[in-house]
Amino acid sequence: MTVFVKDLNTFATVNQVYQKFFDDLGAGYPARSCVEVARLPKDALVEIEAIAQR
Repeated sequence: MTVFVKDLNTFATVNQVYQKFFDDLGAGYPARSCVEVARLPKDALVEIEAIAQR
């Protein structure tokens, strides 16, 4: 997974939401990277790109 954030200072909050989401699934935590970007589509604060395999 790649996490894009508009402000890297929000990483702790993003991390808490990420952890809760995967705790609720009981699936462990996928590997990820996180980068700060200048702008995201629709002026979003966070965008997550994932590649999944079933």
